Amino acid sequence: MLDSVKPLLEEHQALQGQLSESSVHANPGLAKKLNRRYAELSAIVNAYNTVLELTEDLAAAKELAKEDEAFAEEVTANDAKLHDANEKLRRLLIPRDPDDGRDVIMEIKAGEGGAESALFAGDLLRMYIQYANSKGWKTEILDKNESDLGGIKDVQMAIKSNTTDPSQGVWAHLKYEGGVHRVQRVPATETQGRIHTSAAGVLCFPEVDEPEEVEISQNDLRIDVYRSSGPGGQSVNTTDSAVRITHLPTGITVAMQNEKSQLQNREAAMRVLRARILAAQQEAIEAELSAARKSQVKSVDRSERIRTYNYPENRIADHRTGYKSYNLDQVMDGALEPVIQSAIQTDEEARLAALGDK
Repeated sequence: MLDSVKPLLEEHQALQGQLSESSVHANPGLAKKLNRRYAELSAIVNAYNTVLELTEDLAAAKELAKEDEAFAEEVTANDAKLHDANEKLRRLLIPRDPDDGRDVIMEIKAGEGGAESALFAGDLLRMYIQYANSKGWKTEILDKNESDLGGIKDVQMAIKSNTTDPSQGVWAHLKYEGGVHRVQRVPATETQGRIHTSAAGVLCFPEVDEPEEVEISQNDLRIDVYRSSGPGGQSVNTTDSAVRITHLPTGITVAMQNEKSQLQNREAAMRVLRARILAAQQEAIEAELSAARKSQVKSVDRSERIRTYNYPENRIADHRTGYKSYNLDQVMDGALEPVIQSAIQTDEEARLAALGDK
């Protein structure tokens, strides 16, 4: 395992040199990409150095123990520390998703269940915003279509972090949230007190760092403008500010009407369009790769039910990882980290198993 670290040490040293060049920082997209990789390799370098130090400490303790049995406990302690350090390094050497450090475009859509589904979609939106706040991330609503009862028919939100550490990136945590989220509770509109089951869908895409990263020809776009609809300010239904952009080669369509300015809606739509096209390109690449490289968590179908939120029992259950907890009220207030960590751990175990099969 230690031999596999040597090329990474060399890459880490080379990146130090690159990041000291002013020309790199003149290109924000390149600088961001190199800083992410440098942060990822720095964690490996630090873990590697810890293993070397503990290996030396253990050897020294063993020599001393030969002359004085009082050092036997130190041998045991250093051996345990070295085991943990090796395990940490082993996990850091698992091939990481190259998008882990990216920011995220998240979409939440009401599904089966009518008005109750829209209300639940609104609850999910608040949950993710509060979770993002707890992580120190920034959220930006790009577009939102509200229901009559104050719920959400659909919403698109950008979530950004200020870290270069891929393990702490937004995509590293939220890429597992895509799928169908099922809720079981008594709806506000229910007069008989009966528990209903409804669902909302969540989609997550890694956001493109720079527009040039995803090439889009203007000739491949059909742009339609129309008047906004639904609840809103005085400008709603008075100006053609809403924008719908269709990428003809892929058929991907994005519509925005949240802003009063047609230009702002167009810019927001292009951000989402680039993220969707990038995701589509990556899915095509993944389809061609060995199944062993796919995460057991990440590769689930987007139409699959991934989680159940049971309000009467105050229970949340993730159907992919087996995670279950009876603190749903806290989770809906943003305490989502243990749920997400269960997905990260399941993913890591799958990647470790895949490496063992090679």
